[in-house]
Amino acid sequence: MTLPSIPHVDIESLAHFDQVVAAGATSMEGWRVQSVDLSARTAELLGLNPMGSLFLGCVLEEKAEEWIREGGGLIFPAIPSLPFDSYRSRLYDADELYADLDQGYDATPDARIYAWSRQHDEKGDTSRTLAAALHDHAIADALTELPDDRPWIGVMGGHGVARGSTSYRSAVQLGRTLAQASHTVVTGGGPGAMEAANLGASLSTYDEAAVDAALTALAVVPSFRPSVAAWAATGLAVRGEYPGDGGVSIPTWFYGHEPPNVFASSIAKYFSNAQREDVLLRRARGGIIYLPGAASTVQEIFQAVTPNYYGDPATQVPLILVGIHHWTTELPVWPLLESLAADRPMAPHIHLVDTITEAATLVR
Repeated sequence: MTLPSIPHVDIESLAHFDQVVAAGATSMEGWRVQSVDLSARTAELLGLNPMGSLFLGCVLEEKAEEWIREGGGLIFPAIPSLPFDSYRSRLYDADELYADLDQGYDATPDARIYAWSRQHDEKGDTSRTLAAALHDHAIADALTELPDDRPWIGVMGGHGVARGSTSYRSAVQLGRTLAQASHTVVTGGGPGAMEAANLGASLSTYDEAAVDAALTALAVVPSFRPSVAAWAATGLAVRGEYPGDGGVSIPTWFYGHEPPNVFASSIAKYFSNAQREDVLLRRARGGIIYLPGAASTVQEIFQAVTPNYYGDPATQVPLILVGIHHWTTELPVWPLLESLAADRPMAPHIHLVDTITEAATLVR
């Protein structure tokens, strides 16, 4: 016997709730209502059958709460005293994470959320674990709603690459080239090479003179050390001067010392680094390009290698390492990759090149 499927309805705003009700809804079965203030919609809620509904962090009057619970709906209440919404229905952007930057980086939501995570990590607080897990689940859900009509290409690399350097300019050119080829650029979201790739994507519709002007302005503050505020403010000013689609970034508060760059258009920031790494690598199905980096970049290489190693020809993702000297001598990752790939389907899908032009031609 086949059971009938239940239509799934995501309601993430009061306007959407009103629209669904106005369309003649009589039941809330299959509804998932996320972070919506429904305190002024009690009468409407009481006119709907709540069986099979789910309310996440919504504001409800007591009468409406009782109606939903007693009628078979589920209510997950908002968790108090958090510097973030654990049931948020959308990804972050730079304006939200860097709100109140004029008062110093410590006043921003990004800094306050990181401080909260460190405080509760030290206490071993299980309520913190729950709140963080709910938040990351909401971020993962929002990330799946982004368009995937263009191949997602991952760009990984070191956070220490300074604005104004040749390496930074090369990463900008890589992001720009990928975006011009109708790819979605996705990075780990931090400073350095990751910022440069998102910046390059955002500059894909501008001419070389605009690229030069943006890089010159950014070079005035080459690093997020010693001042995250000055670094972020400079980036926001450049983004305001040259707005564009900077692609996606997937950073983490686990690396709280690395602030998120401002050039990604959509920021999926996680508490869990493991979950963030897994999501980042799984979404970059068009290929992953690794610019010179250190420990975290090496980790990302081998995390992506594992599914290729055990996969069949149909599941392979191109992995391109840029910088022959870096990956064979400074950090000899490439010889190990060649050994792992020998006689396996992954062999033709790993590449070592010396230029970003070569790298951009190898992704699909």
